[in-house]
Amino acid sequence: MKFNTPLINGRILKRYKRFLADIELLEDTPLNKKGDIIVAHTANTGSMKTCWDLNWPVLLSYHDNPKRKLKYSLEMTHNGKSWIGVNTSLPNKLAIEAIENSVISELQDFEIIKPEKKIGDSRLDIWLYSGDKKSPSKQCYVEVKNVTLLGDDELALFPDSVSERGQKHLKELTKLKTDSIRACMLYIVQREDVNRFSPADKIDPTYAKLLKEAFENDVEILVYQCSLNELEIKVDRKIPLIL
Repeated sequence: MKFNTPLINGRILKRYKRFLADIELLEDTPLNKKGDIIVAHTANTGSMKTCWDLNWPVLLSYHDNPKRKLKYSLEMTHNGKSWIGVNTSLPNKLAIEAIENSVISELQDFEIIKPEKKIGDSRLDIWLYSGDKKSPSKQCYVEVKNVTLLGDDELALFPDSVSERGQKHLKELTKLKTDSIRACMLYIVQREDVNRFSPADKIDPTYAKLLKEAFENDVEILVYQCSLNELEIKVDRKIPLIL
């Protein structure tokens, strides 16, 4: 996924109220000068643990939309080793692009890719199917999660805070599979300084338990890692799952 316009360099000073971050700009923008401190929208409901610290470099997108109160969005941070994709509105787009480009080999040979599909009392991120919509010849429900938490020994972890919503999605996927419908949990890892993935059982033991139960019930658990730079983010490799 290439960014439509060049990203803007800054450094992070503070993240607060979940969706706000104070950023010092390191270059001029259409609206501000280098050195100005602006408030950026942060599309991330998690803790962002291991994703920022004072003065870390960041990349921002600028949105010249009169309806937007905050003209900047926080896209990535850098810990000195890797860019980290913190915009949680992007993983679904990254996943669909990777499926369309045959990067995710396990999710191929479907005729239709539909974003968001209501199932039970929740929505899952992607519905893949072939044949008639009301009676597909084959189908697969996919839930996508953004992974940014860094653990010990280059281990990526999820979630970074207790996720009741994530727990609910795992239950839905497990129920689908027990009803003989293909179901997949897809983790998109948006940092390059990790090489394996595991559930964060110390942060959310219930989520970790439900993930193991989903795996034991043959829900497919896929973990794909992104490469990230100032121009684009793309899914490009599968990494091992540790349960």
